[in-house]
Amino acid sequence: MKKLFLLSFLLVSVGCFSQSKKIKILSTQLSTADEEKYPGATILIGNVKMEHEGATLDCKRALLYQKENIFKALGEVVIEQGDSIIQYSDFTLYNGNTKKATSWGNVEINDKEMKLSTDTLHFDRKEQVLYYPNGGTIRDKKNVLKSIRGSYFLKDKKFTAKSKVTVVNPESNLESNHLDYYTNSNLAYLYGASTITNLKDSTKVYCEKGFYNTNTDVAYFVKNAKLFLKERTISADSLYYDKRKGFASATNNIKVIDTIQKMITKGNYAELYEKKDSLFIIDKAVAITLLDKDSMYVAGDKILLTGKTDKRIARIFNNVKIFKTDLQGKCDSIHTSQTTGVTRMFKNPILWSGKNQITGDSIQILTDIKTSKLDSLKILKNAFMIQKDSLSEDDFNQIKGRNIYGKFENNDLRTMLVKGNAESLYYNRNEDSKKMETVTKEIASDIEFTLVKNNITETKYFKQSEGTTFPPSEFPSEEKKFKGFIWRSDEQPLTVEDIFKKDNIKSLPPIKKNNEAVKKVRKKYLKESLKNRTDRPEKNTKSRKRNSKGGDR
Repeated sequence: MKKLFLLSFLLVSVGCFSQSKKIKILSTQLSTADEEKYPGATILIGNVKMEHEGATLDCKRALLYQKENIFKALGEVVIEQGDSIIQYSDFTLYNGNTKKATSWGNVEINDKEMKLSTDTLHFDRKEQVLYYPNGGTIRDKKNVLKSIRGSYFLKDKKFTAKSKVTVVNPESNLESNHLDYYTNSNLAYLYGASTITNLKDSTKVYCEKGFYNTNTDVAYFVKNAKLFLKERTISADSLYYDKRKGFASATNNIKVIDTIQKMITKGNYAELYEKKDSLFIIDKAVAITLLDKDSMYVAGDKILLTGKTDKRIARIFNNVKIFKTDLQGKCDSIHTSQTTGVTRMFKNPILWSGKNQITGDSIQILTDIKTSKLDSLKILKNAFMIQKDSLSEDDFNQIKGRNIYGKFENNDLRTMLVKGNAESLYYNRNEDSKKMETVTKEIASDIEFTLVKNNITETKYFKQSEGTTFPPSEFPSEEKKFKGFIWRSDEQPLTVEDIFKKDNIKSLPPIKKNNEAVKKVRKKYLKESLKNRTDRPEKNTKSRKRNSKGGDR
């Protein structure tokens, strides 16, 4: 008896449940049937109106299959779901059991946030999801979105598309292969290759994963991020960009390419102030200048670039090192002006050219601003050049004077003029036997050297006043080194990787990666002014040729 009661209860429940899901006819001008043409269907003609679980459908004609709980509507079809959405189409097929509708022909759907237009639309009322497979357009108050395929989630106001997506407004154009877009907030989340183009100045941002606020024009990218400006391209692991403020910050594996000046800047944290033409980089910061087939690397704790391309100033400070195949250097800070082509090295500067160590109170490297090639070199006050003897650990060829002026040819150092109180000390060896033959010490007003592949091949003395040549055994040991002699070979960067070493100097505390740090640095260093260039002095007479091994000819 209990089993019979339970079975009866289940049958009644299922019947009630099925009844509640049936499509209801609210009105029609004509209801008929044609079993031969439409078996099992009720034909509804004229002002047809039906209802199903909170949604109504209006059309001109419909076929209602009551047994299957399906209807086919045609002609000015309108579906309304409460006050949330309204849909228009030429045709609709609706299944009351699955609550799924397929509409085609001039489909348009509206809610409070957007309007969607497409040719074919699938509507899942259970999940409250709209899907179009053959191209669609969504318009909201801010943007126009287009894609080949897309879904719109009514509850979340979220549009998801994965094929040729565009988001366009009067200010920008977003292209992507996969994104989520929220029509109530105008926020876009990017998951595939995406490019944002500013329509006013044609600047672009690229990424493969990130976020973009179409209201504020703020973007944050975390995969393969690239920013394309008029004169620079910036790439990094992650990139924040506020277009309206003209501010960008980048983190890890940063590469800034100056397309005009042929310069690349790298580091692991950077801030760009677009409107002020200012770029600040720290954490393994290095500036790379392309010179014909070679490159010059300048690294430091911090790099600051300011000014427009033709008037740009580069400041690199703290633990600065330079590396080029045939020229290396080191100092505390560097100042370079694109206007004058002058690079100034400050605080205990030193250069290495081949086997030559060059020091002075101040060192300047001049570049031809038209060709971007190295032009000349100036070592000002207490100029000192040292070259270690090829076979002896304790003997050093030395040149000393008030100033030294060098000249480059095709980016190679070719001549050097010691101007004022010039002194030289040379260990002369036999070219064949390599045996040391003499030691020569000379004093002159000026001395000029000609170099080939960084080796001195010719020496010219001007207004010579004193010179002495000693046999090696008779040369006084106390005169082996000029006053101020310091051999610093252990500081020379021999590879590109060496420019990031700290030379056993206690590391500075890490700078905080925020705007305040940038402001302090810029305020301090923007006050520096470029000193006037010193003319290269005239040279006089008297010369002596030297062989490449250091001996007189």
